[in-house]
Amino acid sequence: MAKSPAHKFGQLIGNLSKELIEPFLEEFANKNGLYLDYQQKPREARSGSKVTWKDPYGNNHVLDYVLERDGSADNIGTPVAFIEVAWRRYTKHSRNKVQEIQGAVLPIAEKFEWSNPFLGAVLAGVFTESSIEQLRSLGFHVLYFPYETIIEAFSSQGIDVTFDEDTPDEDFGRRVKTIESASDKKMQKVKMKLGNLNNAAIYRFMASLKKRLDRMINRVVVVPLYGRSSEFSSVGEALKFIDHHCIREGDGAFKKYEVLVSFTNGDKVEGSFVEKEKACEFLKFVAGQ
Repeated sequence: MAKSPAHKFGQLIGNLSKELIEPFLEEFANKNGLYLDYQQKPREARSGSKVTWKDPYGNNHVLDYVLERDGSADNIGTPVAFIEVAWRRYTKHSRNKVQEIQGAVLPIAEKFEWSNPFLGAVLAGVFTESSIEQLRSLGFHVLYFPYETIIEAFSSQGIDVTFDEDTPDEDFGRRVKTIESASDKKMQKVKMKLGNLNNAAIYRFMASLKKRLDRMINRVVVVPLYGRSSEFSSVGEALKFIDHHCIREGDGAFKKYEVLVSFTNGDKVEGSFVEKEKACEFLKFVAGQ
């Protein structure tokens, strides 16, 4: 079935948001030795044009942007950031959209919780404060391009993109044709204007991404089940302790290790392990992040 002009119009605005944020993400990836994957980017390591990741329950989720450590065109790396982009015009649709983002990203983040990945949402148009706060409460960092700035950016090039629920399909059709027929130079100016209007928000979003991925370990705590806590300043010391620890030591039978790693940026990751090999594997993985 043919897409309505209103739907096509929304896709064009959504694509504009991606074209605006994508260079920032690409530059960040290049500077930090990461691989940025996104739809339509040719990549031997995956089939098709979609960026698809499988959750712990075997379900596939299509994502907009994924930053990977040790990733390349022919190798899938460890995901360290998931970033979704969305457009909505009406507040009544904003809650449903953020729930879609949650449903796509959170199961994948759960699977890779040892990486403690950055969760990002780039929203454009009209979203209620409560819907944005819902994402933030779940650990998402939100970059928001308000509808007014989108109108102003297009208006700077003489393009009218204002509309409401009563706008006829014919008007949507004309707006779509105007945008699609605009020169690359004119659309580049629209993007530059939108970026300038939201420059502070973009900076904060990228700073949050950098802070998360720049984190360093500042404390490692290993707690054998029988209660005594051992604290270390490095993963190396913690590995040495586990390697020489006697599981018969202490009162009662040994059951498991509780391991807590905290970082300089306030992040924490933890795990419970019966086998010392698994505890060591966990610590080595965290150290590599």
